[in-house]
Amino acid sequence: MSDTTHPTMAEPSVFARAWEQGRRIDPRYLIAFLITLVLLAAQFRYHMFGGYERLALALATCLATEAVLSWFDRGKVVNLQSAYISGISLTLLIKPQGVALWPFALGGFLAISSKYVLRYRDNHLWNPTNFAITVLLLTAPDRVSVLSHQFGNDLATNAIIWAFGLIIAARVGVLHITLTYLASFLVLGSIRAAALGMPVLPEIAPITGPMYQLFVFFMITDPRTVVKGRRRQVIVAVLIAVMETLIRYAADRGLPLPTAFSAAPAFLALAIVGPIAKWIDLWRNPPKRPTAAKAPTSQVLRQHDPALMPR
Repeated sequence: MSDTTHPTMAEPSVFARAWEQGRRIDPRYLIAFLITLVLLAAQFRYHMFGGYERLALALATCLATEAVLSWFDRGKVVNLQSAYISGISLTLLIKPQGVALWPFALGGFLAISSKYVLRYRDNHLWNPTNFAITVLLLTAPDRVSVLSHQFGNDLATNAIIWAFGLIIAARVGVLHITLTYLASFLVLGSIRAAALGMPVLPEIAPITGPMYQLFVFFMITDPRTVVKGRRRQVIVAVLIAVMETLIRYAADRGLPLPTAFSAAPAFLALAIVGPIAKWIDLWRNPPKRPTAAKAPTSQVLRQHDPALMPR
């Protein structure tokens, strides 16, 4: 017997073992971990909450609305992690005037209820958080704004969040969406800066801030609202970046747009392009209904002979 160790029998590296263990974790827990990491970094390094009562109200509204509506709609309370992510995102992104708390309650209700009301072929079309913030900005632009803080030159914080974000996006299978939007943002931002005779770095630097981190890791990659197919998802990500650039360029030229467009062009771009793309995708590729073979026994019996139905 040879003492030589065959290459295929070598012990996997620490990274390989960690990656394999990560593959066994429910992706929803990884996403919840990432949004919590962004929350902690934003609060403990830059105090971006503006008060813990905002976090409590946004979370309580989202969780309660999800629990109640899912009970009425499905007869059971669904997993609340999606509501948790919406609550954290709204806490970070909504910046009301003064000490107003109502935007967090109203935003939480709009976000979750939109999933149950604005539906097409049993699918909701808008990312919940994106929908709520867009509605608030359009209806109360002088009362509500969005997060504009940056992580500044804190490279360590940015590196940690982007590293975890990219790894988790790869694990969830949406990394190509994040990278496509990121590349499109950098290219289109550079072109727009050149067209306006502006420095490039100030135009592309916001991509490192917490607002865009939430946008690229939680909004445009929302598995329930993206279209089917890798190629279509890439095309939609490019279209969102193009729409955002057009909105920014229109604002630069002084075109009369609602304040919401200049306050959050990325959110408005997603709110316009995302639902249209999702609606077309559902219209062309309707979800498959259960076949007769998979239908409940009573349904199969009814289709063949009503007399065989149990009474």
